[in-house]
Amino acid sequence: MIHLKSVDLKKEKMESLVIPVCEDKNVFEDKIIISLIRKAKKIKEFKGGKDDEVIFYNLSEVQAERVILIGLGKFEKIDIETLRAAAGKAVKELIKKKLSNVLIAIPPAKKINMEMTSLLAAMLEGAYLGNHVFDKYKKEKKHTPIKKINFLVKPDETRKYSRLSSRIKTICQGTILAREWVSTPSNDKRPEHFSRSIVSLARKENLKVTVLGEKELKQKKFGAIMAVAAGSQSKPRMVILEHNPKRSKGAVVLVGKGVTFDSGGINLKSSAGLTEMKLDMSGAASVAATLITAAKLKSKFRVVGILPIVENMVSGNASRPGDIIKSYDGKTVEIGNTDAEGRLILIDAISYGIKKYKPRTLIDMATLTGACIVALGEKIAGTFSFDDKLAEDIILSGQKTHERCWRLPMPEEYKELLKSDFADLNNMSSTRYGGAITAALFLSEFVKDTRWAHIDIAGPAYAKKESSYCGAGGTGFGVRLLCDLLDKL
Repeated sequence: MIHLKSVDLKKEKMESLVIPVCEDKNVFEDKIIISLIRKAKKIKEFKGGKDDEVIFYNLSEVQAERVILIGLGKFEKIDIETLRAAAGKAVKELIKKKLSNVLIAIPPAKKINMEMTSLLAAMLEGAYLGNHVFDKYKKEKKHTPIKKINFLVKPDETRKYSRLSSRIKTICQGTILAREWVSTPSNDKRPEHFSRSIVSLARKENLKVTVLGEKELKQKKFGAIMAVAAGSQSKPRMVILEHNPKRSKGAVVLVGKGVTFDSGGINLKSSAGLTEMKLDMSGAASVAATLITAAKLKSKFRVVGILPIVENMVSGNASRPGDIIKSYDGKTVEIGNTDAEGRLILIDAISYGIKKYKPRTLIDMATLTGACIVALGEKIAGTFSFDDKLAEDIILSGQKTHERCWRLPMPEEYKELLKSDFADLNNMSSTRYGGAITAALFLSEFVKDTRWAHIDIAGPAYAKKESSYCGAGGTGFGVRLLCDLLDKL
């Protein structure tokens, strides 16, 4: 439980008090906190630098069992993400210390030249997200999330920002839901299992749910989805979630790639490449969690989530390099590489979304290319769009949430690299270079005149080691980004 709370530090008994400290400037007004900071800075090894920490026990000034002061670094470098990370790191450290409750002091917004809404939202996010422990598969539960996290605010601010606190909680719950789906091993989230989990949670929030199984996908001629799923014993699904389906205004359609395990197909991945391929449904996880979050928030807009869910496996029935398939759109595609499967399931979902819902905006999110990781690293998503305003809005939402996106180009002449001698398109470029760009251009062949953006989250969807407010595994990247973006759209 996380709450905003106004307390008298001299009288309120508590297990832990956390105070964030600037290296070169005092930003607090409370006399007790100022006194505690001065005491900390008398210690040689604590200056308030980034990652500095000092702990006092049973001080006379406050009723806290321990006071933890954490460094933020130099004042001029403090931003929203600094505070988000500080709150997350503090919570994670307290989890490791097996503590059960904490009060976190919030710097006065005017003292650090920020709006209180932005400052508070960031610190709440850091605390909520840092308080997540994924230990479902561990017999011994070493760490337990903190039961009570309170943020120290002024008396009039507890009610003033209660709605903000509730909203942040709901969005972070969505992020954690996406994290857990991604971190779940592939043997427990085959297409039928993953679909069932999504449907169960979506129906609880009164989303309109439609599930197309193998029979319906064949009948409706989703040729690209069926081609990717052909090698697996697990049958494909397409899950469609609708929030506010009766609203007359044009929908925003979100499409998420849902490959529950990607072996690469006959173009088999290397052993190293296979180890984390449970993550290849991260786009679907984030889109599904966003729809569930939108329903919980009772958002007024109309939004549709389309989730093509398959397993890409090797067998005698698997699609082969050189096969030619017919997509839902009607275009034929030569399979140049069976490991370029994500774009195939996306084009069928995109085409269906455009035909069925005639959206005013369509955004797809996918762990699509290793090339995007090469270009931008593991912390930044690639963004592709022909619409400057849409691309700008995505980037701004990424900056606000620290789910960062960088726009990459889509030059017209690169489409030549996707030509096939035998079909309308090849799913693989004729060159190894610019793979993230050619993948986006392949998708663009199916969006017609729809306002569209593609977000390649191959890098930031999964973390190999923990960070300030995220453990190793699925990051839930995209939920906070999309929730903020939908408000703009």
